[in-house]
Amino acid sequence: MKEKLEKVIGNAYSPYYHFKVAALVVTKDGKEFVGVNVENANGTSICAERNAIASAVACGYKKGDFKQIYVLLENGEIGYPCFACRQVLLEFFERDAQVISIGKDKEEIHTLEELCPYPFASEDLK
Repeated sequence: MKEKLEKVIGNAYSPYYHFKVAALVVTKDGKEFVGVNVENANGTSICAERNAIASAVACGYKKGDFKQIYVLLENGEIGYPCFACRQVLLEFFERDAQVISIGKDKEEIHTLEELCPYPFASEDLK
C-alpha cells in the first residue's frame, strides 16, 4: 500500500501548511479508493482520509462496507487521522476496523476503537 500512496501524495494541494497526506481505504469487497488533502485559503481544508471515504461513497459504498484505511504523511513520520476524520471513520467503519499509519521505516496498526475510546456515534442520537 505504501507504494500506491507514494504515487498519489504528490497530488495533495497544500500551499499553506505544506503538509501533504495521502490515504487509501479498502472496502470489504477489496476495492481501493485513494484521497489526498486539499487545502484552501479560508482554512476549510479537506483531509485525505475524508476524501478517500467520500470517493468510495460517491461510487455507492455505504456505512459498514469499509474494512481498513491507510495513512501516509509526506514527511515520513507516523501520523494518525485528525479528530474530524476519526468522527467520519466512526460513521462508516466498524469499531474493529484497522487504521494503518505508514512511516518511512515502520507502520503502526490500531483499531478504530483504540483511536476513539469514547466515541460519539449515531447510537448517541437516539
